[in-house]
Amino acid sequence: MSGRLVTAGLLGATAVALGAFGAHGLKDHLALIPEAGGWWQTATFYLLSHALAVGAIASPSAWPARLWSAGALIFAATLYAMALGAPRWLGAITPLGGTLLIAGWLTLAWSARRR
Repeated sequence: MSGRLVTAGLLGATAVALGAFGAHGLKDHLALIPEAGGWWQTATFYLLSHALAVGAIASPSAWPARLWSAGALIFAATLYAMALGAPRWLGAITPLGGTLLIAGWLTLAWSARRR
């Protein structure tokens, strides 16, 4: 369980720091790409909400936390990168992160069902 809390803490701290950086340090840059602000905000929301989920669950399986961690990182990283001007083809990778997030929730439901 302590490993999950470490992961949750790191994901949460990263989300808050990147959210603040986007709101203050990148304000002018994000305004250059019409969708960039929304991408940044969505990435931060998903990263932070899944940090909370990783830290809060009491699942007998470690898989939900693993899937959420990987999914949140992939999902948020691709959106952050595009918001900073990376090629839009990265958007094709973003759903992989979303799929891992969904898989984490389904894994949680499955492991709870078996209790």
